Amino acid sequence: MPTPPPRLVLPIACYAVLLVSALQTLVVPVIAAIQAHLGVSATAASWVVTANLLGAAVLTPLLGRLGDLHGRRPVMIGVAAAVLIGSVLGATTSDLPLLLLARVLQAASFGLFPLSIGVLREELPPQRLTGAMALVSGMLSVGAGLGLAVTGLLMRDGGDYHRLFWLATALSAVGLAGAWALPRRAGMASGGLDWAGAALLGLGLVLLILPLEEGNGWGWGSPRVLGSLAAAVVVLAVFVLFERRIAHPLVSTRMLTHRPIVVANAAGLFLGFSMFAVFLAVSAMVQTPPAIAHYGFGSTVLAASLVYLLPGTLGGILTAPLGGRLVSRFGAKATLVFAALLAGAGFAMLAALHAMTWQIIAGAFAVNTAIMFGYAALPALLIQHVSPAETGIANSVNSIARSVGMSLGTAFVVTMATRNLIPGAPVPLPHEEQFVLVFATGTVAALAAAAVVTWALPRGRRAAITTLQAEAEEVYGAAGVDVPADLVNQQRAG
Repeated sequence: MPTPPPRLVLPIACYAVLLVSALQTLVVPVIAAIQAHLGVSATAASWVVTANLLGAAVLTPLLGRLGDLHGRRPVMIGVAAAVLIGSVLGATTSDLPLLLLARVLQAASFGLFPLSIGVLREELPPQRLTGAMALVSGMLSVGAGLGLAVTGLLMRDGGDYHRLFWLATALSAVGLAGAWALPRRAGMASGGLDWAGAALLGLGLVLLILPLEEGNGWGWGSPRVLGSLAAAVVVLAVFVLFERRIAHPLVSTRMLTHRPIVVANAAGLFLGFSMFAVFLAVSAMVQTPPAIAHYGFGSTVLAASLVYLLPGTLGGILTAPLGGRLVSRFGAKATLVFAALLAGAGFAMLAALHAMTWQIIAGAFAVNTAIMFGYAALPALLIQHVSPAETGIANSVNSIARSVGMSLGTAFVVTMATRNLIPGAPVPLPHEEQFVLVFATGTVAALAAAAVVTWALPRGRRAAITTLQAEAEEVYGAAGVDVPADLVNQQRAG
């Protein structure tokens, strides 16, 4: 097969990353519809989101490593095929376990982001690379917005959520064709895959998240909740001990003990938590019928997607470039503190003011903008505290932390939305105070994150870097891949 011209590489990479983010947000506004169709509890339906995020936390570093070992084209073909199978399964089943399996298969799509960045590094000349990566990274916001918009349009008349999975099937088929058209290149790495570490991490995270989502039904002091949490501690401890003993671990244990990296990962956890806490809480709140609950807007899925959630998501396209400028001008630490404070302001606004449409939009926009700024700061922060050879694993671990934070945000919102229900309501609806508590918790977590970053990170001279370098580091970090040594050395030399 002849090597395609380089001009095809960039659009294929852009589409792959757009697919990642579209699949991530496609089902967020329709959790209630899935619950009603399947006849399951709100907690069970929420696993349609949680299973996808947990799958991403485990699969993304594995798939990146597979690309290094065997070449990125065959791995991207395999990922696209798995996503296609998962989409068809989701479109044809009304069984919750099969739907969760479909979402786990779709979680493989998260691996397309680091694999696409790797393809760009291999195929594009250096003078085109940074601009191309910025364009590909921008597809994360475009795809998320597209997912929300299409969901709203397809569900505007109370449509069947299976339509969304048929759409995902078509999108995945196009992605598979694109991956097939990529040039063939052999893998450059040696060694093996940490399958055992991935299994331990996945089991430990499920044991951690499961009781947090099911606690209302099981009872917070029940043997099942306490036993699951205790088992999670044991399994994750075994995971850390195991990772210390193998040559190519999924997670370097140094990334779990070095204080600056621990702080950066805690910040990533908070940013992931904030993203899905605001997504799910706003979606559920605005769809609540005010005639019954005395709050909410009785919004349709279309309005929840396009009016309340889409502005904050699309705002990321406009505000994301500002993150690189902030990092270049004020440094990664200051930018991260500002991001946490801005998220706190957004959550505080949502907690105090949520009776009018513009208040919801403004609060969600502030939180989403803060997340963009935080994601811009984290890679530059990591680079300051790890060796050039460790930037890839440091960013990969931070990517896992963000995915775990998203899962925790989902679990927390579900817990709040399924307890303290309004008595006598025809459908289960939480009191307004439950959503206020979600937003208040986000405010407190944001202030805590700002304080931890301010006081726990070591003081030192701020590295002087250009906006172009900051933007390049942001893309590499978001993808969880190695930052080129020349960028690291330029930053340190500055």
